[in-house]
Amino acid sequence: MFCIEMCGRFTLTVTPEELADLFDLPTPPEQYAMRYNIAPAQPVGVVRLNPHTGEREWALTVWGLIPSWSKDPNSGARMINARAETVDEKPSFRAAFKRRRCIIPASGFYEWQKMNGTKQPYYITSATGHALGFAGLWEQWCAPDGEEVESCTILTTDPNITVSRLHNRMPVILAPDDYSEWLGKVGDTPPAQLSRLKHLFRPCPDHLLTLYPVSTYVNSPRNEGKACIEQVSESS
Repeated sequence: MFCIEMCGRFTLTVTPEELADLFDLPTPPEQYAMRYNIAPAQPVGVVRLNPHTGEREWALTVWGLIPSWSKDPNSGARMINARAETVDEKPSFRAAFKRRRCIIPASGFYEWQKMNGTKQPYYITSATGHALGFAGLWEQWCAPDGEEVESCTILTTDPNITVSRLHNRMPVILAPDDYSEWLGKVGDTPPAQLSRLKHLFRPCPDHLLTLYPVSTYVNSPRNEGKACIEQVSESS
């Protein structure tokens, strides 16, 4: 039986220098810390195009997209994921899909499987050790008092064979050669180009990922550190 959440926790444990190299950033990000248990409503780093220069940049956003027209900033708590199949149709996501796409770097992500009346967490990570690039969207929301909040969401798709044993959805993981196509250019993307982007929403190849059980220590978003990703036996 699958849990109802999609991608609800992930990690990012590469160095700033590796991050800059893998995602073609002009300099290693300064606002960066390795994370082993990134949870919704927490700060999430994204790679996006600077709206003024058109160059790639690193930016911190809140995980859980708040549409620009929303009157409730708490609505982002329900929008940590966006189904790739309908992202161009849903009012909450279609404007961001048109002009504010981003890449969310991750070393891996967690899923839970019901076993013997409990939920066993699993860590799904890159088989190569390199960071993965999740397809994402970002948005800017302005509060009545003028405060600006930038937020993001992770696109999900059907699982590959590796992930399907745990869940019926997985993040859209982009191939490095597809990063430029996904980010596009500053401004509105023409409808024909948006339609072509949908070929990127396929599950990633099975050989790119590996998974193993981890401790329930990761269940609490307050817990951090390497203990979150240490392998355990499935009975632990």
